[in-house]
Amino acid sequence: MADIEMEEDHPRLILHNFLTEDECKELEFIHKSCSTIGYRPNVFSTTLSHLIATNSAHLIIPFLPIRDRLKEKVEETFGCEYELVTEFTGLISWSRGASIGWHSDDNRPYLKQRDFTAVCYLNSYGKDFEGGLFHFQDGEPKTIAPMVGDAVIYTADGRNTHSVDEVTSGERLTLTLWFSRDSSHDEDAKLILLLEENVLHKSNNVPWSLLPLPASDNMYWFSPHQASNQDIGFDIRLGRLHALGFDVYYSRDMNFGSDLSELLMEPMQLARRDQLLDHKFVNVLHSLQVAQFYFWEGCKSQAFTNEVQSGKAVRLSRSQSEKITQVKSENYISLSLMYTPLPFRNRECFLSEDWFRERGCCAS
Repeated sequence: MADIEMEEDHPRLILHNFLTEDECKELEFIHKSCSTIGYRPNVFSTTLSHLIATNSAHLIIPFLPIRDRLKEKVEETFGCEYELVTEFTGLISWSRGASIGWHSDDNRPYLKQRDFTAVCYLNSYGKDFEGGLFHFQDGEPKTIAPMVGDAVIYTADGRNTHSVDEVTSGERLTLTLWFSRDSSHDEDAKLILLLEENVLHKSNNVPWSLLPLPASDNMYWFSPHQASNQDIGFDIRLGRLHALGFDVYYSRDMNFGSDLSELLMEPMQLARRDQLLDHKFVNVLHSLQVAQFYFWEGCKSQAFTNEVQSGKAVRLSRSQSEKITQVKSENYISLSLMYTPLPFRNRECFLSEDWFRERGCCAS
C-alpha cells in the first residue's frame, strides 16, 4: 500500500489498494441490489439506516471491519486516537450527468460536526466509468483518478475544498464516511436504536424474516432530470434487473392506469429471453437482491442457465409475454404521460439495454 504524504496546509492522505477487489465487489453487490435515489440529480445511495429500514440489516456486516480500519487510519494519521465517532457511512454512486462544484464537507451549519472524510473507490476511472475525476482546489495531489481499492482521507474543512467532474458514462461507485469528534453524532447509537425497534416489531407476533421490505416507491423512481415524478423515468429496481437481462412477470392482469408501485410489492417471477423461472419472489426488491447475488457470485457457473436446463424454467406463453411487455411500458412512461398516446417506437427507446448502461444502471 503506497501512501502519498500529507501537506501541512492541506492535510490529506491517499492510500492505494486499501480495499481488496473482493471487498469492493461485495459492496457493489449491496449497492446495486438495495440503492435508492440519492441526494443529488443522477446519484444513487445506500445508507446503513436504509438497510435496516428495508429489513436488510444483515447486509451491514461487510461494512463493519472496513469502517474500523478506516477509523483507525484516520485517528493514526491525524493524531486523534480514541476521539472519533463515525458520523455517516454510505455507498454513493454517480451516473451520467452527476457532478458537484467546489465545496468543503462541513460547508453547512448542520454539517459542522464533520471533522474528517474518507472516500474509498469501488471501481475505476476509464474502465467502469468516464468523467468523475476528483479535484482538490489547493495543494497536492491536485487531481485524483479513482481506481478500485484506493482511499482518500482528508479534513472536512476549507483546507480541502474539492469538486468532482461530471460523469459522462457508466457508474462511479464509492464508500464514503465522515468522522466526528462530537459523540452526540455517533452513527452507531442511531443504528442500534433502529435495530432495537426492528427487533421489538418482530417480537410482536410478526414472523422473523430476512426477506427485504421495499421503501416507498418514490425512493426508487429515477427521472433523467429528476424534475419531478411527473417526468419520464423508470423504477431503478426494474432498470437494474433489465440491465442484467431479466424482465418481471406478474400473474394478475394489470389494468390501464393502475398503480405500478402496488404491483411491485406483490409476488412475482423473473423471465429471461423466452424462459420464465419457476421460483416466486415476495416482491421486486427480493428478486433484485437474488439476481445481483447471482451476478456477483454465480455468473461464472451460469446459475440461471442451469435453472433452465434442470427444468426449473418454462417457455413463456404469448399471454405471459404480453403481461411482461405491459409492465415494461407502465414502468418507462410516467403516470402523467400514460394518458397521452405515444408512438411505440418512442417507448422502445426506454427499453434498450444501452439506455440503462448510459445512465449507469448496468452491472459493471
